Amino acid sequence: MSEFTYLFRGRQIPSSPEQRQKHLEKWVAWFQDLGSRGHLKNPGHPLEDTGKVVNGQQKTVKDGPFAEAKDVVAGFIVVETNDLARAVELSKGCPILEVGGSVEVRPVRIMNL
Repeated sequence: MSEFTYLFRGRQIPSSPEQRQKHLEKWVAWFQDLGSRGHLKNPGHPLEDTGKVVNGQQKTVKDGPFAEAKDVVAGFIVVETNDLARAVELSKGCPILEVGGSVEVRPVRIMNL
């Protein structure tokens, strides 16, 4: 089995409280499904909209992240499955896709330290 990180991009939030609740319920159901099938390795965390960006050799610190809303990393999880193709297939159930977001699927490189 290999590990893959899902980076959730986009910040489209349904407008009404009822729609937000339904959207959250879809996330919970998707996580539960991944977990029950043995794929959810690390449930990750949602990320706040604020932060800092440190750049270059001078270690310049700026407010951030500065990206279009559709490109902002909203959170992540780590899944475990046989290969990248299966990881991509599992990512298609992510509720962020229903609100115009995206899931970046990246293999995790295991480092032997």
